[in-house]
Amino acid sequence: MNELSLINDGAVAVQGDRIVLVGPTPEVLAHAGEDTTLVDASGKVVIPGFVDPHTHLVFAGDRAEEFEMRLQGATYLEIMSAGGGIMNTVRATRTASLEDLMIQSRQRLDRMLAHGTTTAEAKTGYGLDTENELKMLEAIRLLHQGHPVDIIPTFLGAHAIPAEYQGRNEEYANLVIDEMLPRVEREGLGKQEGPFFCDVFCEEGAFSLEQSKRILEKALEMGMGLKIHADEFTSLGGAALAAELKATSADHLACTPEEEIKLLVDSGTIAVLLPGTPFGLGEAHYPLARRMIELGVPVALATDLNPGTCYCEAMPFIMALACRKMGMTPAETIVAATINAAHAIDMGHEVGSLEVGKKADLLILDIPDYRHLVYRFGTNLVETTVKAGRVIE
Repeated sequence: MNELSLINDGAVAVQGDRIVLVGPTPEVLAHAGEDTTLVDASGKVVIPGFVDPHTHLVFAGDRAEEFEMRLQGATYLEIMSAGGGIMNTVRATRTASLEDLMIQSRQRLDRMLAHGTTTAEAKTGYGLDTENELKMLEAIRLLHQGHPVDIIPTFLGAHAIPAEYQGRNEEYANLVIDEMLPRVEREGLGKQEGPFFCDVFCEEGAFSLEQSKRILEKALEMGMGLKIHADEFTSLGGAALAAELKATSADHLACTPEEEIKLLVDSGTIAVLLPGTPFGLGEAHYPLARRMIELGVPVALATDLNPGTCYCEAMPFIMALACRKMGMTPAETIVAATINAAHAIDMGHEVGSLEVGKKADLLILDIPDYRHLVYRFGTNLVETTVKAGRVIE
């Protein structure tokens, strides 16, 4: 993760939406035809477009009031148990029309693109009933079709226990398995050309380890890729479950014990770390990224963009946090935000690195050295974004 394969005085040749040559500038220019359009990045840095593998992009409303409550001492779990938290966003999302949901989400997607994100995952999970979860999936599908950013959908019907099922957790888990997943398979997965995932929030106050396993096993039977929110606040064994089921990713991992971290090494599961979340909550405890990397766990970074705990659309800020709060090197954060993040959504064959044959998603950064990307923060250093071979204006 600390090797970037740097090319000084390098160039990238693009034809259509694909990279056709990468190498020293004289070599690349020697193969360029007279009608080639040149984009000058002299004195700057060119890297792959960022891949954000964990977002809650689609939602309505905001939770600024809860942010203020947390500043006054209320915890995330206290707010959730009082009927706030995720349920506040659920109420707003349920009442929003599909059009309004897309308008609000498209604005966030525009800001993500402006900060260099060219591919992103997006979860449902603010509907928490069959029709509204499907509405969210439809919003994700339409945004993918109508926006430059490629969006990979994830069904997260098991995000929280909705208010109407309080005290009936098992009944709601059965609803996800018996009704939601079959409808999602027919009406969501059936429309998707690329990867499609199922996620579950395995956490105290949300879904137990046993419920999480049943939901994920059902999704696996239906051909969905697997993700899991694990060990964000408490450790229930979610990381071990991810390893057992060979999930594509296990996300959060803020309090994962070392014996479970070791299980991820040979499982093929990517550890998607979200340092913006403890930062957003004002907490001091961050995932053990340094130890994970030492053990050989592939680590990716994501924003966890959501209205409650981390309203952040900028991957570079997440990378800067990863250096300062999790001990990652600048090179490791670039790998974690590009190629590893791409593999965390089963898109490593398409995006995440500047390689011949891959989609031409790349960024020109107005910096003299790649380390400036995380050395500096609070300023957008993305000068130019190229998405699928097209310069985004």
